[in-house]
Amino acid sequence: MTHAVVTSDSLTGALDRLVDRVHGAELAVVLSPDGLPLGASRHVGAKLAEQISGVVAGLLALGQATTRTCDAGELRQIVVQMSRAFLFVATIRNGTILTVRIAGDDAEVGDMAYEVALFVGQAERHLPVRLEPASSAMSGDSGVHHRRG
Repeated sequence: MTHAVVTSDSLTGALDRLVDRVHGAELAVVLSPDGLPLGASRHVGAKLAEQISGVVAGLLALGQATTRTCDAGELRQIVVQMSRAFLFVATIRNGTILTVRIAGDDAEVGDMAYEVALFVGQAERHLPVRLEPASSAMSGDSGVHHRRG
């Protein structure tokens, strides 16, 4: 069973810096593979983090269904454009999910796309272990399945 070893100060600081670097960025949240909030930028309370988690779970389900239908490889990023904001959802190699919201008429969307890609590429510094969904970790699933005859 793999346990996540995440220092919340390091992750919070990294998310704060991500939000600070891009004009219009409002918040950033990192979720576990199961959609549980692992860390967030400043001004993101537990209730907002849970709401974001629910929204992201739905978006990821749609994105993963799309990748299966299109036979286009793994899901890497989802961008939702609204009339006054963008929501970036990016998968990270270790199984976690980065979500960033940017808003405003003069928001730097291209800069945010770049910063999201940069964060994902360097995420191992803030999330040093591979995280597994709790369903497999809790059941003691080693990834090896035996066929019963």
